Amino acid sequence: MTKPAEHAAIDAPDAPPSAARRTRGAPKGVRITDVAASAGVSPITVSRVFNAPDTVAPETLARVRQAVSELGYVPNRLAGGLSSAKSRLIAAIVPTVAHSLFSETVQVFSDTMSRAGYQVLLGLSGYSDENEDQLLDAVLSRRPEGVLLTGVAHAPTLRERLRKIGIPIVETWDMTDDPIDMLVGFSHYRIGVAVAERFIARGARRPALVSANDERALARRRGFVDTLAQHGMRDVADVLMPPPTSVALGKDALRRIVGKKPRADAVFCSSDLLALGVVSEARRLGIEIGRELAVCGFGDLEFAADTTPALTTVRVDGKRIGATAARCLIERLSGAASVPPVDVGFEIVGRETL
Repeated sequence: MTKPAEHAAIDAPDAPPSAARRTRGAPKGVRITDVAASAGVSPITVSRVFNAPDTVAPETLARVRQAVSELGYVPNRLAGGLSSAKSRLIAAIVPTVAHSLFSETVQVFSDTMSRAGYQVLLGLSGYSDENEDQLLDAVLSRRPEGVLLTGVAHAPTLRERLRKIGIPIVETWDMTDDPIDMLVGFSHYRIGVAVAERFIARGARRPALVSANDERALARRRGFVDTLAQHGMRDVADVLMPPPTSVALGKDALRRIVGKKPRADAVFCSSDLLALGVVSEARRLGIEIGRELAVCGFGDLEFAADTTPALTTVRVDGKRIGATAARCLIERLSGAASVPPVDVGFEIVGRETL
């Protein structure tokens, strides 16, 4: 008996219904045509469920997904990528997801991209430029259709490379006059200015600073120090800490500040964790928070409102950053020529420590 010929593109979205027939030499795995037959739809509809679910009617979407689940179907993304030059992957590089600051952004970003038919490949840089470069090398080899980056401080060679690769890039959590492509963030420098002005308005005359030694925190530091200098306060007790920050580092920082300036009356911390450490150590040293020492953090983490005393801090809407960054990428992937920068702003949330 003559062996029947195999179909060369059996999993192609536009394969005809006859492709559902199994052949003796064909792979034994479940195919897209099997899913289509089980769900009572065409193979192209099954393909849309994976690649553009928002274009499929809810009832059909549910029926196809049920068939996928029951049959254990796994789409061949590589084959689809080779034929259509589309991976449906979006790379996202963030420093950490240990803090809700970035985890909220990543969660909303991922959910929004998923609804549009894309999957997010997450990489954690750990606040390291070298790690960011290595991560980008790894993810770009997988041909993502877009990239989300945290911050705008990148090596010149990396910036130039990203501008030349020809896919949408969205930088987040910062602002610059020279973005690689799209930009969704806020000015860290202006945050430093606003906190310094808040301290001055509340009567602080010997302010101090505890900052992580990363680009975004250092931008807040510059705004803080520059503003104080404009008001004649140039001798600022300044402690730099390696990221990621922690409560223990905040405690140690206040001990150093007290050693430098025993009468410091305000401390701006580059994270709420550092601020919590400062507050805890101040209480141990018998320093009254609010009256003798004002404290402001950054991030408005979940504990900030519930700690005693409640922590004054800077709030940034991480969820809005994630949703807006996803919208920008989707617009570009849908054919938009350009998307203007978005400044989400910030808010100083006044509580008991200031």
